[in-house]
Amino acid sequence: MTDAGTPSLSLPSFNLPAFNNEQLWQQAMTHSSFSNEHPESGEHKVRLELLGDDELKLNSGACLNERREDRPEGELSAIRAALVDRPQLCHFAQLLNLGAHLRLGKGASQSGSRQSARLLCSAFEAMIGAYFLDVGKQIQPVSDYVTHLFDQVVETAVSHGIKDDKTTLQEQIQKSLGVSPEYVEVGRYGPDHAAEFVVAVRIQGKTYGTGRGSSKQKAQKAAAKETLQMLF
Repeated sequence: MTDAGTPSLSLPSFNLPAFNNEQLWQQAMTHSSFSNEHPESGEHKVRLELLGDDELKLNSGACLNERREDRPEGELSAIRAALVDRPQLCHFAQLLNLGAHLRLGKGASQSGSRQSARLLCSAFEAMIGAYFLDVGKQIQPVSDYVTHLFDQVVETAVSHGIKDDKTTLQEQIQKSLGVSPEYVEVGRYGPDHAAEFVVAVRIQGKTYGTGRGSSKQKAQKAAAKETLQMLF
């Protein structure tokens, strides 16, 4: 959306919601770095992110319930998580071209933050939170908008949700780089009977995510999850 209104995106299935209150839209696109440099710009997007996160989690569960996915509870939880994890929300933000609308401080803009997966994910959450307020805190319009997006990716989320993060990372790295990630124990704390392991993921000699767990396997899964959030 610009000052002139909502743009027409190249993919008609992925359009920005039509905001009535331009200030809510602007707040959703305002990073703290911008408001720090421009105090007159008003509040930044952090509070809207929290609201949007709640709305997305609620609607991801409703989407699966409507589809009557006949799966064990554990798998459904994994699928629901895949619908609202950072890679998926970042993908939505990219399709909606949210990076171009972000109001960033000079330093953040020059550092390439418009392409940051973390920032794009949070911008999408903030947009959903702003839209919820824009429609008078009515659940149905937000649900209609979000469910339409989820419906287009739920099959992928189902596929992702039934795999653990190590398997997903292995497939993604093999596909993109032709190598396998390595898991390296970088720390161990506590007595042997109650040890906590710290594991790092290394890809082509570079360290990415780290994870902690009561077993090496759990620490590896946590490290794989963090690496996925960093890279995809």
